Amino acid sequence: MKNYSSRTEAIESTIAIWSQFRRQKLPLRLFLALCLNLLIAPAVFATTESGLSRSQSYWIGALGLVTVALAIYLFFVMFAPEKF
Repeated sequence: MKNYSSRTEAIESTIAIWSQFRRQKLPLRLFLALCLNLLIAPAVFATTESGLSRSQSYWIGALGLVTVALAIYLFFVMFAPEKF
């Protein structure tokens, strides 16, 4: 019987973690943005022919991501204002 109760507890805790994860989307979005920046920054660094430092290229990549995110947000706000 103890094995059954531990399985039930594991399932309940998994459901609780999943529901908490579904409510908090900001940490996931920030993590995905940082991962995307890890892909973008080397490309920015390579195209500048070492004119920029590595940290500057990461910040330019982050600035580009923020600019694109704001443009997408404003696009949706303009065409679907009743949702906001």
